[in-house]
Amino acid sequence: MVKGIKMAEKRDYYEVLGVGRDASADEIKKAYRALAKKYHPDVNPGDAEAEQKFKEINEAYGVLSDPDKRSKYDAYGHSAFEAGGGGYSQGGGFDGFDMGDIFSSIFGGGFGSSSSRRANNGPSRGSDIEAHIVLSFEEAAFGCKREISFNRIENCSHCHGTGAEKGSGAERCPTCQGRGRVVTQQRTVFGIMQSESTCPTCNGNGRVIKNPCKNCNGKGMVRVKRTQVVDVPAGIDEGMSFAVRGAGNEGRNGGPSGDFVVEVSVRPHPLFERDGKDLYCDVSLSFVDVALGAEIKIPTLEGEIDYTIPEGTQTGTMFTIRQKGIADVYGRGPKGNLYVKVVVETPRNLSKEQKEILKSFAQSFGPGSDDGNDDAPPKKRSFFKRRGH
Repeated sequence: MVKGIKMAEKRDYYEVLGVGRDASADEIKKAYRALAKKYHPDVNPGDAEAEQKFKEINEAYGVLSDPDKRSKYDAYGHSAFEAGGGGYSQGGGFDGFDMGDIFSSIFGGGFGSSSSRRANNGPSRGSDIEAHIVLSFEEAAFGCKREISFNRIENCSHCHGTGAEKGSGAERCPTCQGRGRVVTQQRTVFGIMQSESTCPTCNGNGRVIKNPCKNCNGKGMVRVKRTQVVDVPAGIDEGMSFAVRGAGNEGRNGGPSGDFVVEVSVRPHPLFERDGKDLYCDVSLSFVDVALGAEIKIPTLEGEIDYTIPEGTQTGTMFTIRQKGIADVYGRGPKGNLYVKVVVETPRNLSKEQKEILKSFAQSFGPGSDDGNDDAPPKKRSFFKRRGH
């Protein structure tokens, strides 16, 4: 290195992907998916910073997704892949290794990866589009329709996806002769090293367009705002998602479209709590209601129902109302149950007359001690007996 010039230091690969050094292969893959989708050049056209981050993310994943390379990196860091050290040059390029292969293997070529372009512009599936909606408790329980607006990548209507102006077309790339790949040779201390990379002239397409479409600037794809009406399935819960097949980004060269994936959040209910298909709620009753029994109204998501509380019901008692819960989101089996917990309210601000009545009522049970009085409430009797009174 020339004195006075400081080379840019590479970031730690684990830091690039935002994972710990003990991250599993699945965690590394999940982190890569999220970052690659965020910074892919097709999603950020003309954004040089996003393109650089995408290259950095791919480089990190190329090492950490390979057990052998990851082991070398953990032991020697970036020096393990410097020139002559195992596959990566100081410039950060990939010798004989196409990052499009990684991206295509995970996303199915959905962003127009170089891997799909290399295969003679064969059909490639469009990428998925993700959206998020917030539902009320009832909307999630019973299902509903929602209208969602989003941006979708589609074939250009002007050039029909060719990227060329009407009356013209694409020609075979003179640099790679239509292969989409170029082979370079480099003389090293170990001899002549040969590597293959994406053609810089056609970016792996194998074709060049001399008269690009003015509507899409030769890309063949445009971003269009669309509105989709979705059917939210009954029984969906917090954190779940559902897909509208084929409503995602359009595929290239006749490939199928991706999916429109909708993730759901559900607002809490003031009365009910949910556990899977089952619902839980508390019902407050007076001492008189539980002591003598009563006909009460129990709330459900479908309206109130009549229910008989038996005489002598204790606070904390749980009653089960069959199939008054929530439908299975996959349509399997009956609805869940509603579990109603009885909570006895203690009266406040009693009048003098009411207090005297309650005192008289309490005295009617006797002292409730160890004198053998069986009229005292059972918990009170057992308490005094345990205390030795």
